[in-house]
Amino acid sequence: MPRDSNRSLERTRPPFRAEHVGSLLRPPQLLAARERHARSQLSAAELAAIEDDAIRDIVRLQEEIGLQAVTDGEFRRAAWQTDFLKQFTNVVVTRSAVQVSFHTEHGDIDRLPSAPKVTGKLARPRPIFVDHFRFLRSVAVGVPKLTIPSPSLLHFRGGRQAVDAHAYPDIEEFYADLARVYAEEIADLAAAGCRYLQIDEVNFAYLCDTKLRAEVRRFGEDPDRLPLTYARLINRTIAARPPDMTVGMHLCRGNFESAWLAEGGYEPVAEVLFNAVDVDGYFLEYDSDRAGDFRPLRFVPKGKTVVLGLVTTKRGTLESADDLKRRIEEAARYVPLEQLALSPQCGFASAGRGNHLTVEEQMAKLRLIVEVARQVWGRDAPGPEVSPR
Repeated sequence: MPRDSNRSLERTRPPFRAEHVGSLLRPPQLLAARERHARSQLSAAELAAIEDDAIRDIVRLQEEIGLQAVTDGEFRRAAWQTDFLKQFTNVVVTRSAVQVSFHTEHGDIDRLPSAPKVTGKLARPRPIFVDHFRFLRSVAVGVPKLTIPSPSLLHFRGGRQAVDAHAYPDIEEFYADLARVYAEEIADLAAAGCRYLQIDEVNFAYLCDTKLRAEVRRFGEDPDRLPLTYARLINRTIAARPPDMTVGMHLCRGNFESAWLAEGGYEPVAEVLFNAVDVDGYFLEYDSDRAGDFRPLRFVPKGKTVVLGLVTTKRGTLESADDLKRRIEEAARYVPLEQLALSPQCGFASAGRGNHLTVEEQMAKLRLIVEVARQVWGRDAPGPEVSPR
């Protein structure tokens, strides 16, 4: 693919040309420590020390392969969303009202996923992931990126029935409180130095699936109106962020031990997603046909970045660099190349056990992403290994 030699040098603000979504496979010693802690055989302080060591190692690995932004791999979490959401006052984790089938390469699995429920007035009694970020920042040479679940998760999987009617007779009061408690966390993250935040948003992607749209109607919600409702909610949560904080949004179709939930292209939500949500970039799943084609990218406005999730985390087989470059070129027919970047389609371990591939296969995929980004964007891409402070 030809490159424009007049483009600027390496990007200094995220999203960067080579990215990953956030979660990484937990090392065996960390999983074992979590099990011992659950059996009261390991103290919280001892577990935290093991987490600290594992995070130092995974940050160094990300930086050594040339990634400009690094995460803690979500190593302190049992699952990508529940560890955060259940820290709000009056949020409990139950079973979803949305009946789903998890899809795998070997067949479907019917189950009701976990879902949060609001049982009273929302509050944030203490910071949630702020200390997580502080530690990440203290050990990172690259740009530290923190991921948090979207506020829409406190509504989507149960609709109005998931929100206590006595505490919130008017659903708009619920949305106002939800935006407030999220904004409090984001303000504390900003004060701690966070300048790269990723919102993990599954429900826009779920609203692209015809079966899940029918489920939404079944419990009384309108799948055509929810994208605007969620756009307003997300915008209120991030409205007071510092001008130099980059906010990205990752869209996920489900990611649990190499299984997924939703299928369908972005067309039903594209206009709202790209033009009504005030984020700087989008991490979009594009590793298989279940995500549809690139035509919805025609709605992306100037000034926003689309990170193409072309490398799958569902299996260990390594993609072809030539195939990735070809697909980037296809996407560039709908949005300019300078607005594109590359990443895996999702995290490698949305929950503790992770997807069905090895750490070596995971790192090979990340190295491939960095190398392809260098080939496609040249100097406006990851640089050589970062040097120690």
